[in-house]
Amino acid sequence: VLFRSVIFAVEMACFAEVFGSVSGIRPTMRLGGAPVRGKPGGRNYQALAMAAVVAVTIVLAGSVVGAIKIPGVARSRSGTPGVMAAGGFTCADHGARATTRVTVAGANRHGAGDDFAAIQDAIDAAARRGGGVVALPAGTFLVSGHLVLRSNVTLRGVGPATVIKAGPGFMSAQGPAGGYPIITTAGASNVTIADLTADQSGGTLSGNVPARLAGYAVEGRDSRDVVINDVHVRNPFTYSIAMVASEDFCIVNSTARAGPSGRYSQLDGIHILDSSSGQVINNVVQSGDDGLVAHTIGAPVHDILYANNKVYGGSADDGFKLAIGSFAVYNIHVEHNDFYGSAAGIGTVYYDGAAGALRNISVSENYIHDLTQGKRFPAVEIGGAVRHGTVENVTMTDNRICATGTVTVQPGPGNAIRGATGC
Repeated sequence: VLFRSVIFAVEMACFAEVFGSVSGIRPTMRLGGAPVRGKPGGRNYQALAMAAVVAVTIVLAGSVVGAIKIPGVARSRSGTPGVMAAGGFTCADHGARATTRVTVAGANRHGAGDDFAAIQDAIDAAARRGGGVVALPAGTFLVSGHLVLRSNVTLRGVGPATVIKAGPGFMSAQGPAGGYPIITTAGASNVTIADLTADQSGGTLSGNVPARLAGYAVEGRDSRDVVINDVHVRNPFTYSIAMVASEDFCIVNSTARAGPSGRYSQLDGIHILDSSSGQVINNVVQSGDDGLVAHTIGAPVHDILYANNKVYGGSADDGFKLAIGSFAVYNIHVEHNDFYGSAAGIGTVYYDGAAGALRNISVSENYIHDLTQGKRFPAVEIGGAVRHGTVENVTMTDNRICATGTVTVQPGPGNAIRGATGC
């Protein structure tokens, strides 16, 4: 007990003397709740180094908890950091179960005309029958509006060769919740989006409009039991794939590739906002900003598995970002991912001085390497030097760290770093 008390006293003295205001990326909040990213400030590397020392001290001092187990989430350990075979992780959710096939009448798959009405009519017809599968063949289908899925309906192509592409009139109106989604679930339950490409035409449309970040290229919104499987987003001018205020979801086997270089900011890859009980697994992300995100604005984010993703983050941003407002982020498991090409591997940011808690965060068997800032920016930084809210039961176990900076966690009950290896 005496030893732990001494360690705690030294830790507090270090924070009081060194940290003060250590700046990372400190966004402000846009009207409507969409974050705006400010310019990164200079990092206090002395403070980060001290944080690393303190984090290691916690481990040496004992009080180390076992690996966090998230209820309801299956885990599969291979013993080797980085991505595994895709079969190592599967969706717990089913999406739409109805199998009746509904024909899309009158669509032109050669990228001529406007196919929005034909596809939406087929979706609505399937819903009236109690559910069904709206099937699209290979081809390019231009849409002037925002496709809205209904409960118990699957929208399915034949793979990447089925392209739903924002057409010339796409920006003339917004989606049901604002913004410019190509496909949204808009309150539906038991839905599936699968085997297609969604092209937001960010290179040809003028996507820099005030509502750009109110809707996302492919989104589950206000929904339950949503599966997004083998969906490929191209040329986005907003987040590529997002879950908003939803629960029981799975984003799997999908790809997100950033839009035209330098034209748009905040091109996050897969963004989970105010949502819970889901999996983000077996995806490939090439982001213009943060690759994967867990983000609170109006509700907690919890019980989510991020596993087996290959993530090339934005060169000035993070591979995985814990973005915290006034609500907690908890029961998050980050396992067997490959993070590279971003400024930092895994990081934390607090919005507008908020103090949401971070609890039960497990980061294990990831491969974090070849970051754009080399060892200047951290491989992993959970919490931060300036204490905003509770950070507890954060464990980092058996990660492989190569050509990157330090691994740190804000001191707190149950926080621990174990078994990190180098190149």
